[in-house]
Order: sequence, then structure tokens, then C-alpha cells
Amino acid sequence: MNKKGKLWHKIIFALYIALLCYFLFFAEMFGRTEAAQEYHYNLVLFKEISRFWTNLHILGFWPVFYNIAGNVIGFMPYGFFLPVLSARVRGTGNRLVSGVLRVLLLSLLLSLFVETVQLAFKVGSFDVDDLLLNTLGGILGYIIYFVGMCCRKQNS
Repeated sequence: MNKKGKLWHKIIFALYIALLCYFLFFAEMFGRTEAAQEYHYNLVLFKEISRFWTNLHILGFWPVFYNIAGNVIGFMPYGFFLPVLSARVRGTGNRLVSGVLRVLLLSLLLSLFVETVQLAFKVGSFDVDDLLLNTLGGILGYIIYFVGMCCRKQNS
């Protein structure tokens, strides 16, 4: 890849991170307000996912979609761009496995950072379900990258 292409990838990644920060920490439509809130956290895996799914008929489709699919979709670009920007993340040897493991770890760490900041600054809640969904999104993003690279090599 040429220098211009690498620069564009870095710019797009930076814009993605800025948008992610906005939605995770500042977007009022997702309950991020300046009013002091109580600390909210969930340490029981699948508790919030189950609550949203069980109350789908009360909450409606879109709030449930935003919560569950939004966490996955929001981190898919992260998993996609990591190997684009870093040869280390692409993996060596069995590329799919080593790449997935690297993206899994990096996605989990970013998600843990985000959840901790949300808890500390009361701009959301610390939720282990979000850790799971965000990490899954990062892995799916990497798989999309990997499949795209395999298709690209076959067509070359």
C-alpha cells in the first residue's frame, strides 16, 4: 500500500474513533447527559441482554436493537481497521487464529477502558454484556477484513 493510502486509512480510523467517543460518552440520545447520575453497573453476564430481550414487547424493537446490535456494530470497524493499520495484528503463521486472538484482546481492552470511563464519569454504565458484545464486534470486523483479503488474493 502506498503512503497516500496509509494516510487515508489513518484519517478514517481517527474519524471512527472520534465518532465512537462521541456516541459512547457524549450523545444525549443514548442517555449521556451532564446531570449527575448514580453509578450503574452489571457484573452478571447476559443479565442486560436477557432483560432487553425479555422486555422487547415493552421497549420496542429499536431500543433493543441499539443496545444489542449497536454494541456489536459499533466495534466492527475497530476490528477491521486494526489489521489494516498494523502488520502485527494481521498475525503470522495461522493468520486467522493469531489475528482473531490479537483483535479479541485489543477489542476487550478498549471495551474495558470505555466501560470503566463510563462508570467513573457517570456517562453510562459498566456492563459486562457490553464487554462481550463489543469484543464480538471487533472479532467480526477482523473476520470481514480476513475474508476480504482472501477474496482479493484469489482475484489477483
